[in-house]
Amino acid sequence: MSVSERPRTWPALEFAELAPMVDYLNRLVQVGGKYSLDEPFEVGWGDIVLECTPRGLRTRTYRTAGATFTVHHRLLDGDVVIEADSGTRTIPLTGDPRAPGSVASFYTAFCTAAAELGIAPPPSPLICEIPGAPPTFDDDHAARTWDADAARLIWQGFDLAAHGLEAWQAPFIGHRPRVGVMWGGFDLSATRFRHQPTKPVADRPSFMQSGELYAYVSVGFCFDTTRGADKDPAAERIGLYGYIWPQPDGLDGRSWGVEGAAWRPDLGLVLLPWPTLRRQPDPHQAVVAFGDAVYDAAVATAGWPADALGPRVDGWHMSRTPPPG
Repeated sequence: MSVSERPRTWPALEFAELAPMVDYLNRLVQVGGKYSLDEPFEVGWGDIVLECTPRGLRTRTYRTAGATFTVHHRLLDGDVVIEADSGTRTIPLTGDPRAPGSVASFYTAFCTAAAELGIAPPPSPLICEIPGAPPTFDDDHAARTWDADAARLIWQGFDLAAHGLEAWQAPFIGHRPRVGVMWGGFDLSATRFRHQPTKPVADRPSFMQSGELYAYVSVGFCFDTTRGADKDPAAERIGLYGYIWPQPDGLDGRSWGVEGAAWRPDLGLVLLPWPTLRRQPDPHQAVVAFGDAVYDAAVATAGWPADALGPRVDGWHMSRTPPPG
């Protein structure tokens, strides 16, 4: 069996064990992500998503007056690398276990490194979408210790889910931002849009209203799908989610492609818990089946076009099929 044919291992992901690092990383990725605040808005927040790389999570390429650069949060290396046309700088995250760091100390080190490359500080120091967080990066002095094992598991969760969601997204011929991690909510998102203007919810933040300008179907992966709303401590929080905007009627009682996936009307989400997913004979294909079921629900209940999907081609196979002639 070649390396490319070896099945991927879907590890167990325990919320209680990963929550401290998820909380820490959610704050760290917002620092580099803030540079997207003044970028032209792409429907579906395509301008802000972080790419899941072989080592971690990376921003898009920013082009500013001072420099062209990216910010790479290397979860497998325990550092953040700013790579610019003017050079590179690395901010270690592993630190000294006897002297834990903090978000505030990281933010200071990041701004110093960015300035050395001719890059201005992030345009906003506000911490967003994290209930109970201090107002700004400078205010967050909670002691943080880097957990390399947890960081690798977090990366594996994103990487495996991204592989499945990219396969699900491939045949859609409408507008679809690239699959990536939203740096605000720290969830991996694959979204399909329909040219149907909708009315945003008035009392929501402006970034959420921008995302509600058009109808969409979203399937993703999150380390807390219930956002703490489920009071049952035994409830599975890590897993896939799916939803349709605007939310249609008729979602109760539907099949969601994978046994164990269920509609949660209290959350407005279809959930597929991670333990259920990893028990499937082929978890990768189960991600695709789950996404297909969410889109099928949009077709059946919200009038989405069934012909917006091209054939699902399994690759060109040119590595083993010589060209004709």
